[in-house]
Amino acid sequence: MPVAGAWSRAARDVLPEMEGWRRAFHREPELSNEETRTQARILATLRELGIQSRTFRGSTAVVGYLGADRGGAAVALRADMDGLPVTETTGLPFRSRYPGRMHACGHDVHMASLLGAAKLLKARERELRGPIVLVFQPAEEDGVEGGARPLLERGIFRDPRVDFVVGQHVAPQIPLGSVGWRSGPMMASADEFLLTVRGTGSHAAFPHGGADAIVVASEIVLGLQTLVSRARDPLDPVVISVGSVHGGTRHNILPETVTVHGTVRTLSATTRRKMERLLRHRVQHLAESHGARVEIDYRRGYPVTSNPPGATGRIVEILRKELGPGRVIELERPVMGAEDFSRYLEKVPGTFLFLGVGEPGRPSPSPHSGSFAPKDRVLVTGAATLASAAVGLQAA
Repeated sequence: MPVAGAWSRAARDVLPEMEGWRRAFHREPELSNEETRTQARILATLRELGIQSRTFRGSTAVVGYLGADRGGAAVALRADMDGLPVTETTGLPFRSRYPGRMHACGHDVHMASLLGAAKLLKARERELRGPIVLVFQPAEEDGVEGGARPLLERGIFRDPRVDFVVGQHVAPQIPLGSVGWRSGPMMASADEFLLTVRGTGSHAAFPHGGADAIVVASEIVLGLQTLVSRARDPLDPVVISVGSVHGGTRHNILPETVTVHGTVRTLSATTRRKMERLLRHRVQHLAESHGARVEIDYRRGYPVTSNPPGATGRIVEILRKELGPGRVIELERPVMGAEDFSRYLEKVPGTFLFLGVGEPGRPSPSPHSGSFAPKDRVLVTGAATLASAAVGLQAA
């Protein structure tokens, strides 16, 4: 993997340490808001690096500080901490010790990269023009509340006042050693709905006796797709997916209740509001047309992750100098995944980046799969990207 700038060369020198951190995190994944061992490991590592840090009552987050006495622009660098309820099948020598839990989304890479960047920045702390805020955030995988909002409410961007924020996420669609970027909407908003359809329980031989909750739920699942195909501008992306349908106990009993659980993804706040309104209307009327009732629990999750053009342009130029122009790739389109990094971008300018882990000629499993296993070499790019972006933003 080519190495271009000074930060990348320095990151290559600390790769063995980053590998050790990444593998320790990977062995002991913890679910959202349960990251106590992870928190302890981060705190111990920051102490060894001579970096001041703080924690918060009732939270597993860690926030570290460099150059806290400097008067220039303050830059926050963020890594998420939580694993997923996924059974690992990688066969790695440092695979998860916990059945049914895994760092299947690369958060182990994110944390080790941020620790690597912290070590690089600590070595040049005297050169910093402003504070660097190291945000190790829990609960990104939560999906609704998340971990960013509670930290913002605790004031992590107020003292010191943060001017820019930078984050990254591993991405198989980007080549290993490269970074992907996009101005404007980069990732979707993600809302969650739980529909409880209430019909009339009866013997399956006598379905005419009342509303069949399974049939009603089935029509709702199909009816939701016409919102995507017929109720929105075809040039305005929307995804509505149902992830689970539950109801019934036996082949010859029509259940009284069926639940339908799904997600709505959009790329604009206006479309997001519209789809919620249309979903509620469609679901209610489909149920009523069968004589059934439906309870709608609609929860707003993460907003659209939208990178402001000004800050993004500055960071892209910084990374082109550090990594080389060919390794800084503009994305052709947004993705419909979601990120609570979006909440930081609602407060201050910054950029969310994709950290490439794809390898030519080798099929790369997708995140959230039990076989997802980025190569350790990505840590060099991850640490150099964060460190160079932070210092570059302060110098601009």
